[in-house]
Amino acid sequence: MLYLDWAATTPPYEEVVTAVAEAMRSHYGNPSSIHGLGIEAERLLGRAKDVMAAALGVDGRELIVTSGGTESNNLAIKGAAWANQSRGRHLITTQIEHPSVLEPLRQLEESGFEVTRLPVDAQGLVSVDALAAALRPDTVLVSVMHVNNEVGSVQPLAAIGRLLADKPTVLFHVDAIQSIGKLPLGLRELGVDLCSVSAHKFRGPKGVGLLYRREGVRLVPQLAGGGQEQGVRSGTENVPLVVGMAKALRLAMQGRESRTEAAYRLRRRLAAGIAAIPGLAVSGPDQEDCHAPHIVHFTYPGMKAEVVVHALEQHGMYISTKSACASGEDQPSAVLLAMGYSGAQAASGLRVSFPAELPEAEADRFLAALAQVAEQLAPARREQHGRRRR
Repeated sequence: MLYLDWAATTPPYEEVVTAVAEAMRSHYGNPSSIHGLGIEAERLLGRAKDVMAAALGVDGRELIVTSGGTESNNLAIKGAAWANQSRGRHLITTQIEHPSVLEPLRQLEESGFEVTRLPVDAQGLVSVDALAAALRPDTVLVSVMHVNNEVGSVQPLAAIGRLLADKPTVLFHVDAIQSIGKLPLGLRELGVDLCSVSAHKFRGPKGVGLLYRREGVRLVPQLAGGGQEQGVRSGTENVPLVVGMAKALRLAMQGRESRTEAAYRLRRRLAAGIAAIPGLAVSGPDQEDCHAPHIVHFTYPGMKAEVVVHALEQHGMYISTKSACASGEDQPSAVLLAMGYSGAQAASGLRVSFPAELPEAEADRFLAALAQVAEQLAPARREQHGRRRR
């Protein structure tokens, strides 16, 4: 088996599995309880937050534990919008955000907020000038993802941070779910106010994540209850999963630079090999510094992406189409459509995502299988293309 869908989820480190199991066995107290087991669990939770804060370069008190990236994005966007509605009800994002950003914004529109969705260019990049032009006196939030989960485009966060630096009434939210542990992300240096993190994207457990909230930023809680997590996110913290997330984040940050370099080398090898296969076209940014190291996206116009995915599965190889949250939908990729691709191209998008440790021989084995699949499917593709032309 060759698993090349690491942007959807990652296998946990063995150390993470061990840490979660040990915490479940030995630290099962409720961290809100006042007895010894509860106090012990609370201390373990605090130590885990300190580890993650050190890895992210922030203060542990600025971290809110959530159930994952979707909740972090919802809490950041809805919480900030409702907390600041007295100052304005205008929000800005891009057209290629993850559904866990776009859907909360759509819900806020139904409640009377206004949302500007900035277009992107053919590389999948947003224009900072367009963002500057979209800002209004009543703008209270800008939400831009760091790395696009489909095509791997890296948004110009530093330039956006500089733009917003002298606009203290505008909060800056970053969905960093695809970039943590892969690209540098200085939250303080970039002027980020809110940042979403999901553990299972960097070899941690599923069902747990973080929201970084800069000190002083107000959020309206989205869950009513016991007031855990500084009153922002009610619900008993899942201490074992938080411990596993802390372990995974520490491991992901260790040696990140060398792993990133290795991943970029692999990406160049895969992209060149895919581009050499007739009928396939690599998509995303041309410049490497605008592209994530762990994603290669390509299209096979005239052939449904799902057909290619299942054909490769027969070879024991697993890739994906679009976001895992939307892969079951029989619709062209909204991200590719926003980038200017045709409907046929947007329906044929495929994503390869991989670890930096992938051996070159395995990358070459995948390319050989992909070339074989493309050759086998070529007659059907030509037939479908011909029917459309008639």
